[in-house]
Order: sequence, then C-alpha cells, then structure tokens
Amino acid sequence: MNATRLRADVLAGLTTSFALVPECIAFALVAHLNPLMGLYGAFFICTITALFGGRPGMVSGAAGSMAVVIVALVVQHGVGYLLATVLLSGLIMVLFGLLRLGKLVRMVPHPVMLGFVNGLAIVIAMAQLEHFKRDHHWLGGPALWLMAGLVALTMAVVFLLPRLTRAVPPALVAILGVGVLTNALGLPTRTLGDMAHIAGGLPSLALPDIPWTLETLRIVAPYAVLMAMVGLLETLLTLNLTDEITQTRGRTNRECVALGVANVASGLAGGMGGCAMIGQTMINLNSGGRGRLSGVVAGVLILMFVLFLSPWIERIPLAALVGVMFVVAIETFAWGSLKVVGKVPRNDVLVIVAVTVITVLTDLAVAVMCGIVIAALNFAWQHARELEADHDLDADGGKRYRVRGTLFFASVKPFLQRFDAAGDPARVTLDCQHLSFVDYSAIEALRTLRERYAKAGKHLHVVHLSPRCKQLLRRAGLHPELGD
Repeated sequence: MNATRLRADVLAGLTTSFALVPECIAFALVAHLNPLMGLYGAFFICTITALFGGRPGMVSGAAGSMAVVIVALVVQHGVGYLLATVLLSGLIMVLFGLLRLGKLVRMVPHPVMLGFVNGLAIVIAMAQLEHFKRDHHWLGGPALWLMAGLVALTMAVVFLLPRLTRAVPPALVAILGVGVLTNALGLPTRTLGDMAHIAGGLPSLALPDIPWTLETLRIVAPYAVLMAMVGLLETLLTLNLTDEITQTRGRTNRECVALGVANVASGLAGGMGGCAMIGQTMINLNSGGRGRLSGVVAGVLILMFVLFLSPWIERIPLAALVGVMFVVAIETFAWGSLKVVGKVPRNDVLVIVAVTVITVLTDLAVAVMCGIVIAALNFAWQHARELEADHDLDADGGKRYRVRGTLFFASVKPFLQRFDAAGDPARVTLDCQHLSFVDYSAIEALRTLRERYAKAGKHLHVVHLSPRCKQLLRRAGLHPELGD
C-alpha cells in the first residue's frame, strides 16, 4: 500500500468514525438500550467486517434497520435475551455464507435496487429532522436559525471544498471546522454530549446471563432469523451499490461469514447487532476510502472515543453531523431514476416507486421483498403473453401445431386455448422445437392436452423436445407420448 492510499484510507476512516457515533447512539436509544451498546457493537462489527469481509471500503455498524426489529424483544424480555438474539443471528449469517447463498442477491432486479437506494436516502434525510427537535418539540426562534445556519455552512463546505482541493475529505474539514467555530464562539447549539455520554471502559466477553433452555430458544429464534435476514439483505444490497461505485467486485459469501462472526463477537461483548450502513459507506467512499484500512480505522476510533476521547467527541456539534448526513442523502438518491419515467416500462417505474415508498413507511426487508414479488409477477405476466402458436395440415391429413415460448404456470391457459381437440383430425402433432417446459404446471398442461385428445378418440404426438424437457416429462410419466 503506497503512502497516498494509506493517507486517504486513514482520513476516510476518521471522517466515517465521526458519522458513526451519533447514528449508533440514536439506534441504541431507539432500541431502549444503553448508548454504549451501540458503540461497542459498531467497534466490533465495523472492525471485523473491514478486516475479513468481502467488500473493502464498505462500512458496517449498529444499524437502525436491525434496531427496529428488536425493540419489542428488549421491552418484553430484557437485554440478556437481545444479546442471545444477536449471537444466534450471527450464527445464521455465518451459515448463510458457508452455504454460498450470497449469490441470491442476483435475484434483486435493478428497479428494486433503485427503489432501495432512493428509499434509504429519504430515510437518512428524515432521520436528521429529529435533531431539529428538543423534548419532542420543533426548535424555534434563534435556536432554529442557528441550527439551520450551521447545517447550511457544513453542507456548503462539503460541496465547495472539492473545487479548491481534494487533499483532505471535505466532510472531515466540515465537521472539524464547524466544531472549532461553535466552541470558539461559544455558540449555544446541541452537541453529541447532549445525546448521551459515551465514556466507558473496555468491553468484556461473556455469555448472556439468561437460562439456556428450549423456551429461551423459542423466544429469541424468530427475532434472530428476522435480524439475520434484514442484516444480510441490507449488507448485500449495499455491497452491490459499492461494487457499482468503485467498479470492482466484492465477495458476497465472504462478507456474510464475516458479518456473522462480527455479530457473534458483538453479542458476546454486550453490543448491538448490525450490518452494512449505506450512509456511512457513502461517506467513506466519498472521502476516498477504498481499502480495508479505512474501515479498521473507523472501528478502532469508535473504541478510542469511548476509552479516551469522549470529552472532545462530545463537544462536536450535531449540526455538523446533520449537514454531512444531508449531503449523503442527496448523493445517495438516484436522481437518474427520475429521468427514466416515460422511457422505461411503466411496471418498472411502479417497482421503483413502490420500493421507495415502502422503505420509507415500513422497513427495507418488506420493501425489497414486495419489489421482488411485483417484478416477478410482472415478468411472469409479460412472459406468458409471449406464447405464440400456429398450425398447418400434414401431407397425411394430420395437423401439426408449432408453439413458441415458455410453458409455465402463467401461460398454461393460453397454451391450452390454442388447441381444438373436438375439431382436429385423428392424428395431431405438437412440435416443441421452440417450446420450453419449466415447471409442474407445464407438465400437467401437457397431460391435460393428451387426455383431451384421448377422450376425443385422437392421438397427440409430441416431437422435437429438448433433452432437458424430455427428462422432465419422463420423470412425470409422460414418456410413452414423446417423439423424436
């Protein structure tokens, strides 16, 4: 690693660490946990995934999507059961990676990816609005104008500094510059210390103090599975986005295993569960972080903040961090997706909008699954409509049908409607040279068609099947009807 790359990764890691602290504290508070649990989780998850994961440059930590999942568990059963849930979810993630299931992310269509990115950008921006409140009431008067002014100043520095120099990350300059300004002038603005005090000691490893019984497993297993699925989904989609930005290719299964190990370590150390964080990843990438060192620096600095630097870190104004996150939201949003309206199929536009809205209103996992279902149903509908057929009479007086397309559950009905068992001659040939059978519905459609002709006292002869289709139909017991 050359000196330039080393310097870029260290500065990017430093910048990212500042952005990780308020997010992890906020997510811990959402889950009714001690803020230190969020910071300990960020240290373990960020550091371990950076060292051993499959996507250098990506940043993981105590994520909000997983915090929301476990609120009910913490309220009903306590912190011990949460830590057991984090342990079990980590083991599920490891198993997911070892079974090489990371490739399933390929099943996510591009419109779903766009909706995912847009939805998270909106969620990131909306989350910052909470910092414009005090005691659940909106700021007003001088306090509001000061907050808005510092946020605007931070955003201006982030946007304008790259035009002057790229020697240092603009977000780092903005955070430190606004921090020095507010402390030097004694401006009465909220700081990280107003959210929570982050001073603490070294985390110690220990199993959660709960009864290790089947009843405990019954309680934590559903939450663990949900945490694992949400964490894996957000991580793999963020990995895909990072691949596109860096024009390199990450290793999905390795990332799943590393994330699982990181969650196990976090659970043993009394930390929250976590996964990839798209906002902090974007900060790291925009600050020049491309290697593993950037994530390691960010994770280790979180622990340093807790152990030694809390008096300084707590003096960072929230307005500076809010401004940086607003810039992240703006840069994360796929503005090009607005230009495709009217240029791509309406169904794809519907998927983008649906995933975006559902991500904002519910959560990422529900949104992506809904998007995949909508896209799959659209694909099936369009594919079913592409089934075509024609027919002519053979020299011996028989009738030959030529069907082109894919026979599956959605195209069975139009397929059967192409034939006239009552009016056809005694010998009918089905030419399948350009027809594929892909599921059980296709097998049953052919069986139904054969029975219709048999009841009419006629014979259906099937020819030109591909080897794969022949094997599929023979397994179903239709081999006597197959031709060459």
